[in-house]
Amino acid sequence: MTALPEPAGLRLAAPDLFRSVFRRHAAGVAVITARGAAGPVGFTATSLTSVSAEPPLLSFGVGTGSSSWPVLAGAEHVGVHILGEHQAETAATFARSGADRFGPATSWRTGPEGVPVLDGVLAWLVCRVTARVPAGDHRIVLAEVLLGDPTGAGSPLLYHQGRFGGLRD
Repeated sequence: MTALPEPAGLRLAAPDLFRSVFRRHAAGVAVITARGAAGPVGFTATSLTSVSAEPPLLSFGVGTGSSSWPVLAGAEHVGVHILGEHQAETAATFARSGADRFGPATSWRTGPEGVPVLDGVLAWLVCRVTARVPAGDHRIVLAEVLLGDPTGAGSPLLYHQGRFGGLRD
C-alpha cells in the first residue's frame, strides 16, 4: 500500500483552521431572540439544526461571552427566526457587538410566551428551552418547538466566506 502525498494546505487543528474550513460551509441564517428583565436580546446564528421531529426539537450554539448569553442562560422560551435574503442588514445588526438590535431599524413585536418576534422573516418558531449543554466556549441549546409560522415569502439568506448572500442558480 502506497502512502498518498500530503496536500499542500494541510494544517494542524487550531481555531484558525476550524474557522477557515467552516467559512467554506454555506449555512442558513437565523436570529435567536429572548426576553430579558432589561428588554429583548438576540443574536445571529448559523448553527441552527433540526434535532428531532417527534417531539419537534432543534438546537443552536451560543457563545458564553456573548451579550445575549446572560439572558439565554435562564430563558424558558426563545424565538427562532429564519431570515430571507432580503434581510442581510438584519443579520449583520444582530451579529454586530454593541449594535442596537431592537432599535428603530428592527421591526418586531412581542409574541407568544413574551418572546420577541421579528417581522418579515421567512419563518419563525417559539420554543421551550429543554437543555443547555456545555461545548467549549459555547453552550448548545436544545429547545422544543411549541408553535410558529412558516408562511413568509422569499428565499433564504445564507452565510458563506464571511458574507451574507442568497441562493444562486
